Amino acid sequence: MKQVLIIRHAKSSWTNALVSDFERPLNDRGHRDAPLMAEKMKSRGVAIQAFLSSTANRALTTAVYFAEAYGKAKKDILRFPKLYHAPAPVFYKVIETIPAAIETAAVFSHNPGITEFVNELTETSIDDMPTCGIFAIRIESDNWEDFRTARKSFWFFDYPKIDR
Repeated sequence: MKQVLIIRHAKSSWTNALVSDFERPLNDRGHRDAPLMAEKMKSRGVAIQAFLSSTANRALTTAVYFAEAYGKAKKDILRFPKLYHAPAPVFYKVIETIPAAIETAAVFSHNPGITEFVNELTETSIDDMPTCGIFAIRIESDNWEDFRTARKSFWFFDYPKIDR
């Protein structure tokens, strides 16, 4: 059995209109939420072994926080430019490239494609993937190459709660 966490990047900053969408950084909340959610996954006993990310700044920065929480370096993150604003079919192709030895992987990307993708996976659906939200599933297969056709089951959904 394989497990995958689909993670939307943490909250990004819109303060500098001159920065391209691709280069947009995280804002203060994003820099707070990403390490908190990474630690939350560790405390839950989720043993992430591989980190796959869009190459956009906000997604890659979120992935770095998670990787570091698991004792990995930025260089250990597998980078996929095609995950930047990817439609659902791209997620399947990327996940199918994960080495068979990996049991649990995390994929970092963007809306609206990430919401579309998670809503195709199981009978559990969400209206809109929140920033730093995590939609996790289990896959009944020993091989990532079978991801598209393998039976999938909802594992959990979590996201940073906003303090009011």
